[in-house]
Amino acid sequence: MNTDPYAALGLTRTATTEEIKKAHRKLVRSSHPDLHPDDLGAEDRFKAVSAAYDLLKDPETRARYDAGEIDAQGAERPPRQYYRDFADRTDDGADHIYRQRQGFDQGRDPADIFAEILRNRARTSGAGDFGRTGYTAAGADARYSLEVPFLDAVRGGETRITLPDGANLAVKIPRGLEDGQTLRLRGKGAPGLGGGPAGDALVTVFVRAHPVFRRIGDDIELTLPITFEEAILGGKVTVPTIDGNVGLTIPAGASSGRVLRLRGRGVARAGRDTRGDQKVELTIVVPKDTDPELRDFLTEWRKTHPSDPRADLLKGAAT
Repeated sequence: MNTDPYAALGLTRTATTEEIKKAHRKLVRSSHPDLHPDDLGAEDRFKAVSAAYDLLKDPETRARYDAGEIDAQGAERPPRQYYRDFADRTDDGADHIYRQRQGFDQGRDPADIFAEILRNRARTSGAGDFGRTGYTAAGADARYSLEVPFLDAVRGGETRITLPDGANLAVKIPRGLEDGQTLRLRGKGAPGLGGGPAGDALVTVFVRAHPVFRRIGDDIELTLPITFEEAILGGKVTVPTIDGNVGLTIPAGASSGRVLRLRGRGVARAGRDTRGDQKVELTIVVPKDTDPELRDFLTEWRKTHPSDPRADLLKGAAT
């Protein structure tokens, strides 16, 4: 499994923050073990994708990785050491001195020599004995998946998931949560070793599609049917939004495909004062049973009011 977080997401180091988010959302759906139970490699791919996103989504952490200060797991990289830094230095607790002597470092990598010094120090200090040294380690993270309704994701809320042992875990859904986003619940993972802190629970959330609303970034989109007379004459109609119904004025002479904007009726993210808009695309719906009087009127009207809305389209296609 590739440990390079950029390669795990199928990206290069020049990727933007938005490209990182899109790649994560796409890959998490194609690799989540709960969604692909027959794919034996799904879990490993999912873990690699999640770890890569956890590292790169934070600009500060990403910058530290790019600078070589931390590795792909987020661990600090030790400063580069040289053997000469340890020559003629007493190793406290080892009761012996490493000195430069003929043949000691010939043909050996300085990093190997340094590693040997540390191993000897660990052996003499009993570092492998948890009880005597007070060794502690954080517990492993636990990963779960959760599907939430569309409106819960944009409005925020709280739900619960059932763990493999039958226990319940409360999960707070922040408003504006995106499909494929992973929530971190501190201390809800496996217990630590030697009294160390428990790991975290990482909950990947999938947002259920809505029959009316669509989300594009922080904007909400929907298609609004209007009648033939509303398109011709205009008027005020009722439109659903994620916060409830509101009034919308249809301008006279509106065509199908025209988009009207309701400002500030989109998604509000946690920690932000601004929110997106709602875009309303109009579509004219003609009744199945046309009124005979209206049909006769339009037949006569068409004779004296010729119009071809496709003229520019046909002209452009021919050039």
